[in-house]
Amino acid sequence: MSCIKPARRWQPRFYPFRRESFRKRFREKIEIMLKGPLWGCRMCGNCLLQETAFICCMECPKGLRNGPCGGVTPDGHCYVDPTRRCVWHAIYNRARKTGRTDTLIEVLPPLDWSRTGGETWADVISQIGKVGSGKFFGSLFSRDREYRKQVWDSVFMTIRQPAWWNGDREYHPAAYTEPASELERSLREGRFVVATEITPPLSSDTEKLRKAIEEVRPYVQAINFTDASSAIPRMSALACCKVATDLNAEPVFQITARDSTRLSLQGDAIGAGQFGIRNILCITGDSPLVGNPPISDMNIYDLDAVQMLWILRRMRDEGIYLDGRKMKHPPRYFLGAATTPGALDPELQAIRDQKKVNAGAQFFQTNIIFDAEKLDPWLEQLDKRNVLGKVSILAGLAPLKSYKTALYLHEKVPGVYLPDKILSRMEKAGDGAREEGIAIALELIASLKRKKGISGIHLMTLGGEDIIGRIVREAGLDR
Repeated sequence: MSCIKPARRWQPRFYPFRRESFRKRFREKIEIMLKGPLWGCRMCGNCLLQETAFICCMECPKGLRNGPCGGVTPDGHCYVDPTRRCVWHAIYNRARKTGRTDTLIEVLPPLDWSRTGGETWADVISQIGKVGSGKFFGSLFSRDREYRKQVWDSVFMTIRQPAWWNGDREYHPAAYTEPASELERSLREGRFVVATEITPPLSSDTEKLRKAIEEVRPYVQAINFTDASSAIPRMSALACCKVATDLNAEPVFQITARDSTRLSLQGDAIGAGQFGIRNILCITGDSPLVGNPPISDMNIYDLDAVQMLWILRRMRDEGIYLDGRKMKHPPRYFLGAATTPGALDPELQAIRDQKKVNAGAQFFQTNIIFDAEKLDPWLEQLDKRNVLGKVSILAGLAPLKSYKTALYLHEKVPGVYLPDKILSRMEKAGDGAREEGIAIALELIASLKRKKGISGIHLMTLGGEDIIGRIVREAGLDR
């Protein structure tokens, strides 16, 4: 382990899908011999080292190219394999030490699989030739920082940002004016919104699902349906959303990067509109490793949540598919993303979340919160980055049922941490644990309502939908 490569290599290298000339294969051999030991290079053919503090992001077990997932542990380790450091945590920390955190805001493209297994040096040399080798190498000695950056970007940004992507570091507000959904309308009107989550059924029987929807519908503005949460298959989120719209409830269609390709994402987003689904939540998704065996492919995700947002925003606002094809009738939807405020140092987490907002996120659903005060440093960092006015934040809450449930969430669910005082209260409650859990939830709601930047709550009842009405009434949110 070196200072250049702070994490050990995780996955084997990629190989080309095509026959290549001897000259090209020779260059590839040289590149892997040098970049392998230094950076743990996988030969992805889409190198981003210049933007990731010269730490290869492809060492992430999920292959995430735009920042860490919400499962990074507080000490900076990977939840998929706790023995290894989160490579994105290392990237963020090095970028901060070198004063290059601004580079982490750029929305980076997914892999172009036609290039995997190939080398990138020929592209760099070719682009330097176009810019002018004298100009490029001369800029390295210039004292004008902006000039150096301009010349550097003229070479490397051209390579890492192909024409079909054109990612940048800018904020892109929605191009429409009228709210796309009732959830968006409520948030725009400044209401303190209540959303909830219903776990899809394990079978094709929808009777229990319909009953749960009918039970919570009078008390919430939107209902989120999970997409194979914990990497365990259930009824699809799309089907559950259709059931909800049939019952005149507002659904949030959750799409995980784990189970989506760039093709399925675009097709599902357009198809969802035909069922009256106007809210889409883009998340990376749990690793298949946390699911039941047999475990599916863990090699790489085709997309990450930031890339999903970027693709869907451009489809909606610019009317184009990822491959550049134009559409006559673009879809309409309200885009959301998940966030885990306590997963990283607040400053670094704010960078990750700003990137999502720039890519297209209009609302956030946070992971489960059990300490409202710990949100303050994160909210302050978002405010410094001028993000709070651009996104609505729904704080995640879960009324605890028992001490056993509390302990499970604390020890087993990535990104969820319970303060000792909460664990102690649940342990002492004994047979009254359910009531104690409700009391804790009501205290958190009262605290969250006073916080600048919090637009509502997202109640995750873990199968106990019958408690929603009581919490909403006792919290005074039914007025």
